[in-house]
Amino acid sequence: MKKKEQISVLILSTLAMIVSFTVWSVFSPIANTLQEHYQLSEAQKSSLIVAPIILGSLMRIPVGIIADKYGARKVYTITMLFTIFPMIAAGFANSFSSLLFWGFFIGMAGTTFTIAVTYVTKWFPPEKQGFVLGIIGIGNLGTAIASLSLPSIVNNFGLQWAFWGLAVVLMIMTMIFWFGTRELSKSKKGITLKESLSVTRYRSTWLLSLYYFLTFGGFVAFGFYLPTLLQESFHLSAVDSGLNVAGFVMVATFIRPLGGYIADKYGANQVLVFLFSGITLFATLMAVFISHFQLFSICLVIMAILLGLGNGAVFKLVPAVSPTNTGAVTGIISAVGGIGGFFPPLVMGVVNGVTGSYSLGFVFLALFALSCLLINFSSMFVLSQRNRKFLRKSN
Repeated sequence: MKKKEQISVLILSTLAMIVSFTVWSVFSPIANTLQEHYQLSEAQKSSLIVAPIILGSLMRIPVGIIADKYGARKVYTITMLFTIFPMIAAGFANSFSSLLFWGFFIGMAGTTFTIAVTYVTKWFPPEKQGFVLGIIGIGNLGTAIASLSLPSIVNNFGLQWAFWGLAVVLMIMTMIFWFGTRELSKSKKGITLKESLSVTRYRSTWLLSLYYFLTFGGFVAFGFYLPTLLQESFHLSAVDSGLNVAGFVMVATFIRPLGGYIADKYGANQVLVFLFSGITLFATLMAVFISHFQLFSICLVIMAILLGLGNGAVFKLVPAVSPTNTGAVTGIISAVGGIGGFFPPLVMGVVNGVTGSYSLGFVFLALFALSCLLINFSSMFVLSQRNRKFLRKSN
């Protein structure tokens, strides 16, 4: 019975996250259409794209703590129900300010990653969590679904139904999730806020946050800003750029479980050395090939693979930080990762405005990946030295 329940929890949590991430990504694929409709400046368009990222990232910390304390299944359901209302309201918005206001609250859909990880982790043993959390990461596929579907929905049914249609789907998914899952019994001793926040004292919490800032932040930034970059740099249509973005997201998403599996088998830190090196190299190449669509596209596919594997490898290490406070750790790390998706679109917009090219933005990405590589080397060296001292004392 428990085996069937484990599978049900894993599948429905992942499906709920796919729908939630489709909602979270609602503005990116239709940003240029919204710009024309509301006569927006570049800064206003970028604000719409990043507004959901802000709340969806920052609220992961308190939502993770609440999920630990009161039960992730309840919090998952309530979060999805809440997000339905700003989605409906956004369809009625008749100005930039009202659209931005409701877009900010749509960001709550982005917190479902933390809730899903908190919920599913408790159903599986540690030796399987790298692979299982990689499967949960398939929820990022929602970004691809948004890119594939929303431009066509807008063309055929109008802007309002990009919001209303997703609100209906989210309502249906919420009902399926609630009736198809159950909560594991909680320990009688409740987790206090002080105990939850104790994870901020661990060096590993902040190291993993930094790494996830790169891997997941890079994934979010590419998923949210690529439509704009492809349309402006290579003059692709909204539908064609949506197809390209969907391809990027699907590659990064479906390969994520492999990253967790490889990390289970060979060690996450060792895998991250290889991945950070690759991200440094191909971010540099993307800066060079910014005006060559075919070469840029090849680099983009490889970057999707590296970021996807990186997401899986980083989260293999998360439950080990504090098994009793998974929600708090996940909330902090995924919040930092989400914020990692907030800055690049703004930086890209500024860089393009000042230099007339996006190249410098990819140089910044390469330098940051190189920094993560050096920090990871340093932490591995410190750990090896501690192990040697321990062995000497034991002998």
